[in-house]
Amino acid sequence: MDSTSISFPLVSHILVLSASLGLLLPCVECSSDFSTLVYKKCSNQTYNGSTESHSQTLSSLFQELLPQSSTSRFFKTTAGDENVGISAFFQCRNDLRNDECYSCVNTLPKVSNSLCKQALAARVHLDGCYFKYETDGLDVEETSTHELLHQTCSEKKVAGHGFEELKNAAFAAMESGVVSEGGFYETNYEFLHVMAQCQGDLGGCDCGECISSAIQVAEEKCGASISSQVYLDKCFMSYTYYPDGIPEKDSNYGKSTGRTVAIVLGGAALLGVGFILLKFFKSCGKKEDI
Repeated sequence: MDSTSISFPLVSHILVLSASLGLLLPCVECSSDFSTLVYKKCSNQTYNGSTESHSQTLSSLFQELLPQSSTSRFFKTTAGDENVGISAFFQCRNDLRNDECYSCVNTLPKVSNSLCKQALAARVHLDGCYFKYETDGLDVEETSTHELLHQTCSEKKVAGHGFEELKNAAFAAMESGVVSEGGFYETNYEFLHVMAQCQGDLGGCDCGECISSAIQVAEEKCGASISSQVYLDKCFMSYTYYPDGIPEKDSNYGKSTGRTVAIVLGGAALLGVGFILLKFFKSCGKKEDI
């Protein structure tokens, strides 16, 4: 047989392993869609000066914020000239990877421009990140740290005894944990998945007080709801009750395990392809020597 030809069984093995590799490796990059809009808050006031100047300043802000999102979860900056100045910041959830944070923040300019246009101040909150800006020197409504901006309560309620006690225990753990963990806390507490995060520049005690206020809102407005999300000006919290047990997708262990398995299997497939090719070339070399 010609040394440049490859037997059919060998081709089959290579194609199968290559296909497996192609299916497995993309899973390493798989992630949840963190760009889902949670809520937006746009000022009723719009810029009276040059809209082009305001738009250019916002564009400059985003150009400065975006690179920071690949290494930071929270960043504040200002931009402008003698005509207009704007201060802004972004924040990502602390459980996002660097590439997930970057991807989420990269979505914000388009969403903000679409929903708030020339508003003097705006806040756009996606599932994985949010962005807030205010035009300097203009009459923008002041907000308090504990002001309620958005909330959701599931219509489905938890029936039976024990839920209130379980929720109180999980909330107590979350309230203390968000302070001790530096402003972000997520855990599974028996049948409850809870999460809390404070704005990046909010100190420990102030963060704890903000989350305490958010918990109070959830208790008063959502009661026995199976899930709730509460967003105050400088913090947010959420909980979800799973009567049949917390699924793997809401477990940190499950998420990291899934990525690890994909990487290991993808690497194994790559090694398999390399091994077969090595055997083939060795075989070709032997035939040429005959």
